[in-house]
Amino acid sequence: MPKQATTPTPIYMTPTCAQRLRAELKEILYTLRPEMVKTAAWAASNGDRSENADYHYAKKKLRWFDGRIRFLTQRLEAAAIVDPVEQGAIAKGRVLFGCTVTVENEEGEEKVYSIVGADEFDAARGYVSWTSPIGRALLGSKEGDVISFNTPGGKSELEVIQVEYLALD
Repeated sequence: MPKQATTPTPIYMTPTCAQRLRAELKEILYTLRPEMVKTAAWAASNGDRSENADYHYAKKKLRWFDGRIRFLTQRLEAAAIVDPVEQGAIAKGRVLFGCTVTVENEEGEEKVYSIVGADEFDAARGYVSWTSPIGRALLGSKEGDVISFNTPGGKSELEVIQVEYLALD
């Protein structure tokens, strides 16, 4: 039986994330990697490379830079860049990617989450990935909806209090 082709998960990101990844790629390509090439050349000129720690470090760092360049390039080429403010115009009150959602838990505590891409996840800022359990549960909901999702501690429920589409930084 032939294998079914799987559709890759889209790589959604906000314009801010795409800008941050492009800046990192540019810094590696035009500043960090060229400096490390010079370091590797200098270390190689010191003679015996088999016991030359500077040379081995430089080569290892160059391999890391090359891997990161490939990763960032592939991410940016496959990216679906979604502006949260523009999403608000088509959302019709529903939670979509880029949305900032205020929720209330069972204890009556309010929390604010922004639904972002995997490259932007930051729990301290309330940025949750759209592929996370809470992100998936929130997608498509509206103000007043009660959503439930599984956590390591068991099932949790949240009530959607407010849905906003704000520019994320």
